[in-house]
Amino acid sequence: MFAALLSLLGCEHGGGARTAFSGETALQYVKTQLDFGPRIPGTLDARKTGDWIVDQMRQRADTVIEQRWTHVTLKGDSLPLRNILARFRPQATERVLYVTHWDTRPVSDGPNTPAGEQNLPMPGANDGASGVALFLALGDVLKKTPPTVGVDLLFVDGEDYGDFTNAADSTDVLIGSRYFATHLPSPDYHPIYGVLWDMIGDSNLDISQEPLSIQRAPEVVQLVWDEANTLGYSQYFLPRPLETGVIDDHVPLLDAGLRVIDVIDFDYPYHHTPQDTIDKLSAASLQIVGDVATALVTK
Repeated sequence: MFAALLSLLGCEHGGGARTAFSGETALQYVKTQLDFGPRIPGTLDARKTGDWIVDQMRQRADTVIEQRWTHVTLKGDSLPLRNILARFRPQATERVLYVTHWDTRPVSDGPNTPAGEQNLPMPGANDGASGVALFLALGDVLKKTPPTVGVDLLFVDGEDYGDFTNAADSTDVLIGSRYFATHLPSPDYHPIYGVLWDMIGDSNLDISQEPLSIQRAPEVVQLVWDEANTLGYSQYFLPRPLETGVIDDHVPLLDAGLRVIDVIDFDYPYHHTPQDTIDKLSAASLQIVGDVATALVTK
């Protein structure tokens, strides 16, 4: 399968090459999201942010689809949620699925949260906004240079809402990816591979391989890390596994039979804290990850 992927994606290019992706532009897209405020499902700030993403992607993609539904939480609350699917070359049968989440966690319960701040909403500069910014800046590229395959950019909602301490049984986390997994664009939807991009803007970029991805879609991990190495980014995409698997939006998609891996910089001390702010990010890191994401679908 991996050989087929390489054949489809074409020839490699020289190490250290830059793509048309702009990390500086992506960082500005992070700022715009933070200006809306925390993107907590069911809030006005979330609705405004979702409207903005839809509007931005309609200016870039060939087709934009919204999946809207109401999720009833374990506590009985009703959350209005929406996934946003932006499609480039929608008629192409060979497709790549990119995934990110656009919501932010309602509370700051990370282990490094300062005392007394656990009930504050988190800004979500890296955890949420960086992936959305990656997709918007990638959309800038794909609008000018159509990809070599069909590309689906999926923004999922409600990833970070509930209790991750019991994530295997909770229906209140990974809500949007669970919904997409059971409401695919078509009955025969089966991309050749997929990548979840999460927390990829940290100025101290250090992306190890996520263990569940290695176990369940090793050829896709190899594909992405080989591309990073070809671009000269092996010092940022490290050929070693994280100590433990990450419960993230790739899991429901893997369970649905889609070959989706998680590209995540999980070594981020501001995860789920009020200090997840834009000063912790860098245009250079967004450039590195953006180059890899772009090169995979434009060669």
